[in-house]
Amino acid sequence: MGLINPEFSTLTELFSSVFSHYRDQEGKFPIARKVNGVYEPIPYMELEEDVKHLSAFLKHNGINPQDRVAILSENRPGWYLSDMAILNLGAINVPLYPSLPPNQIEYILNNCGAKAIILSNTLQLGKVLSIWQNLPDLTLVIIMNRLEESMEDVTDLNTAKEQGERLLEEKPWLLEKAPVNPEDIATIIYTSGTTGLPKGVMLTHRNICENVKSCSTVIRLDETDCGLSFLPLSHAYERTGGYYLLFSCGASIYLAESIETISLNMSEARPTIIFTVPRLFDRIKMGILKQISSEKPIKQKVFNWALSTGEKYHKQLAEKGHVQKILSIRHTLADKLVYHKIKAKFGGRLRYFVSGGAALPQKIGEFFQALDIPILEGFGLTETAPVTHVNRPEKIKYGTVGPPVSNVQVKIADDGEILLKGPNIMKGYWKDEEATNLVIQDGWFHTGDIGEVDRDGYLKITDRKKHIIVTSGGKNIAPMPIENLVAESPFVDQVIVIGEKRPFLIAMIVPDFIKLKEYAAAENITASSNRELIDNKNVQQIFEKLIRTVSRQLATHEKVRKYLLIDEAFTVENGHMTPTLKLKRKAITMKYAAEIDKVYNTLNMVYNTE
Repeated sequence: MGLINPEFSTLTELFSSVFSHYRDQEGKFPIARKVNGVYEPIPYMELEEDVKHLSAFLKHNGINPQDRVAILSENRPGWYLSDMAILNLGAINVPLYPSLPPNQIEYILNNCGAKAIILSNTLQLGKVLSIWQNLPDLTLVIIMNRLEESMEDVTDLNTAKEQGERLLEEKPWLLEKAPVNPEDIATIIYTSGTTGLPKGVMLTHRNICENVKSCSTVIRLDETDCGLSFLPLSHAYERTGGYYLLFSCGASIYLAESIETISLNMSEARPTIIFTVPRLFDRIKMGILKQISSEKPIKQKVFNWALSTGEKYHKQLAEKGHVQKILSIRHTLADKLVYHKIKAKFGGRLRYFVSGGAALPQKIGEFFQALDIPILEGFGLTETAPVTHVNRPEKIKYGTVGPPVSNVQVKIADDGEILLKGPNIMKGYWKDEEATNLVIQDGWFHTGDIGEVDRDGYLKITDRKKHIIVTSGGKNIAPMPIENLVAESPFVDQVIVIGEKRPFLIAMIVPDFIKLKEYAAAENITASSNRELIDNKNVQQIFEKLIRTVSRQLATHEKVRKYLLIDEAFTVENGHMTPTLKLKRKAITMKYAAEIDKVYNTLNMVYNTE
């Protein structure tokens, strides 16, 4: 069936048309969440009533069209409710990552002039209370959890809905929807950025609606579909794909309890589509291989045969468009023996994983394809609402992000930068005309990514423009392909290659400590800490061999001369990753500056004596 209403031009029209369609249909629901260990659905009618009541409460408390209202919350029903209520008033939703510290929350709320904030729990409330005196525009705070005791100027969500319901009985005019135009700003999403202060991306109703429409023609969804949501709704990728797209097609959204419970939640929700990031596939692959390694030799042999059969099957299908009969028979047998058992762990109904947010290593994609689990890798930015490219189910090319969606134009600049044009391109950066003019020139949005388009129109991202390393010898090197080669090792969790204004490249590696500890146990290596483990000579030899193997595949100036092992992961909490899981290269190199200098000084001594 696809879109319930293909003609919507604002998000308020989208919500209204879907609620009208499903309001009285039993058994249909937009959202389900875990209650006492069981998924319980929230019916359309219940959600619609809650939206009306919260909208009335917000309107009564001074929220007008184009006012900014922030949401500081993990994924939960209150997030969807708050978003719909804010947009119904013609106001602007400003989503904040729940991992943000108070100083960053303060900057964003002041920068956008937020009049209200809806937050999830007392932890988030504590952050806001600690900075409220510095927020002159903030007049209204709503907490989704129940308040144990009343607080001045703070209302809990249930109380707000109850008051809204009473207000509508007294003042029914509060239900009148504000006129919302397609060019009105729907949301300001602050890009976390790997350097500098965050910038507020202004996305209009038209930007998002056009993106939802174009995505719906690539991935056919209907009311029989359901998704599992665990990526933050604060991110444009999850919000457009995992929320607005699913809602617009009548599909249900199941809320995962946490990243740790995804496997369990998959088996319970039995999703047909999951929007995710590449790191999940690393985790799933390791889980599959670990389980297989514990099986009897005969089962290991059958798995490896099935994997090899899947690789041959999809390679032949891609090259010739058809498969030899004998290989097709083997593939069917492999499905009965192996593939369907693995797919059952994902609930047994999964049609697609959709991967975004970071590059999907080609070998990871091909591994899952060989097990008959397709991954549709895509590309986009917050500034593009966000999807601009995605692989098509009928033709997946791993190592690319697919062709553009229907209403996006693509151009490769002389220096290799990817330029984009279309109705999904942002209105600009909030209160930052200079930054806007830098990235939007003659109607083309400059992505900052380097790429190339193949003969089928599929885009391949080769690196970030600002990540290009210029060595002291004047060589320009794209680090991402080198990092992908290093990351193929099962002993590597995270890696960045550095060498700016240096004579050689080195790799900073965070090992996969689970895999490393398994190796240590097998080799009778004892270590009381991660640091002691990576200082072990046998462990060092693993990475020395890896770097030699990788370097043999590279040009002379691209070779990695040395590595630096890091004993703790790069995370959002330690400031080395953005909330969207991109590595902050500058922060990492500053933190480990002394260790990096030591490696280079050692290298210089070696090369100076040669």
